Amino acid sequence: MATAAPMVQDTQSAPRSASAPALAPAAPAAPPAAPVTATPPAKATPANRSKRLFIGLGVVAVLVGGGTAYYVHESHYEQTDDAQIDGTIANVSPRVAGSISAAYVVENQSVKEGDVIAEIDPTDLQILVDQAKAQVAQAEAQLQAEDPSIPITQATNVSAVASAHADLAGAQAGLSAAKKEAAQLTAQIVQAEANDREAQLERDRSEKLVAQGAVSQSDFDTRSNAAAASAANVNALRQSLAAANDRVVQQTALLGSLRSHVDEVTSNAPRQVETRKASVVWRQASLDLAKAELAQAEKNLSYAKIRAPAAGIIAKKGFAVGDHVAPGQQLVALSQTNDLYVTANYRENQLERMRPGQPATIHVDALGIDLHGSLETVGGATGSRLSVLPPENASGNYVKVVQRIPVRIHLDPGQPEMDRLRIGMSVEPSITVAE
Repeated sequence: MATAAPMVQDTQSAPRSASAPALAPAAPAAPPAAPVTATPPAKATPANRSKRLFIGLGVVAVLVGGGTAYYVHESHYEQTDDAQIDGTIANVSPRVAGSISAAYVVENQSVKEGDVIAEIDPTDLQILVDQAKAQVAQAEAQLQAEDPSIPITQATNVSAVASAHADLAGAQAGLSAAKKEAAQLTAQIVQAEANDREAQLERDRSEKLVAQGAVSQSDFDTRSNAAAASAANVNALRQSLAAANDRVVQQTALLGSLRSHVDEVTSNAPRQVETRKASVVWRQASLDLAKAELAQAEKNLSYAKIRAPAAGIIAKKGFAVGDHVAPGQQLVALSQTNDLYVTANYRENQLERMRPGQPATIHVDALGIDLHGSLETVGGATGSRLSVLPPENASGNYVKVVQRIPVRIHLDPGQPEMDRLRIGMSVEPSITVAE
């Protein structure tokens, strides 16, 4: 049964709608493709098989040689890219307070050791120096006034001791004389009393004889007067003896006082000399203190000029003229480029064969050069333990992490372009280790 052919609408006879867009012109028909003829594969010949085998063996040889060279290299060298040029960065700060009056450096400027970096206004410091000089002069004058007092005191003490001994000797002589006088008066009283008794007896007999008329009245008066005089003499001698005894007592008391004075003078004389010596020592110490303060003031005045502690480059400047600075305040960061070394952070499993003195080659990324050096020291702790917040493996879950330890590499001096090295440059060191 024949099928009905599809109905094809004639586009030319169909009426075009006014709103329909215009159709693009039809593309030209492509020419018919040429028939493709399949090429039969080339037949493998013995020569082709030998060539492919030779190429394969060459590739294998290259791979084996490369692997062997890599193994040999890795067994003789330890490398890392976690390394940098290191050195000392000095934070220069003032040692006295004051206002910056002059600045002599800018950033990235090279300085030598002792070069003046900045200057502090020295007016106040100069006043302190003048005050210290005045204190030194005052202390010297006090010492000069006190120093002669020691021999003067010694001479005075010798004189005082001698005078006290002389007074003691005089008092002893006076006491002896008073005792002798008292003894003499005592003997005179005995004699006077005997004479008085005789005179009284003669008066009594004369009185009886006068009554009897045996003697004259004038004779009786004479004997009466003699008796009265004798009695008066005895009384006078007794009073003299009492006075002599009083002098003995007085001289005895004076002698005791003078003996105490001699002891006091003898005991105090050395103490007075020691006191004067101590006063002189104190004056000398005051002078030494004043001189030390003067030296400190002069030193502080010299600190008004802030100098570079070492040769290097001004890496950072943090001050300007007019700033008020204080001791400990950082003014500049001085990078000391004359003593550089390399700090390489090797993994801990790379340190097994590292020993101090092993040679090293350092490639500097910034300069594209290789420098030579030697392993100097291995760090005392891992970088993680020296961090601000070291890990605490005892808490939480423990995960083993390969640690890195800083290794210091010494750079051999005198190599070309070492003056272009700067602290912090990235380097790649390779240390030759023992097998």
